[in-house]
Amino acid sequence: MLHDVITLVALTITKDTYGIETSTESQRTIFAEVESISQSEFFAARDAQLQPEYRFRVFFGDYKGEEILEYQNKRYAIYRTYRSGDYMELYAERKVGV
Repeated sequence: MLHDVITLVALTITKDTYGIETSTESQRTIFAEVESISQSEFFAARDAQLQPEYRFRVFFGDYKGEEILEYQNKRYAIYRTYRSGDYMELYAERKVGV
């Protein structure tokens, strides 16, 4: 059951007339089911130099390819997604600077 709330963060990069890039954030709040990652996911991600923390399950139509999410006032990078029927599984890691 999707009863937790997360915020998906999309970054849009634009260039001005001088070629200087500016990053703008847009945020959307959606419902999700939050779970710990499995042991096998933890070790596979760790072997790839990642630090996985959570798996977020959201409705397929709610996810638009964002690479950052916020949960409990912390930011996470989405490093992998998986479609399972009507849902998307978002695998996230905590990163400095995200």
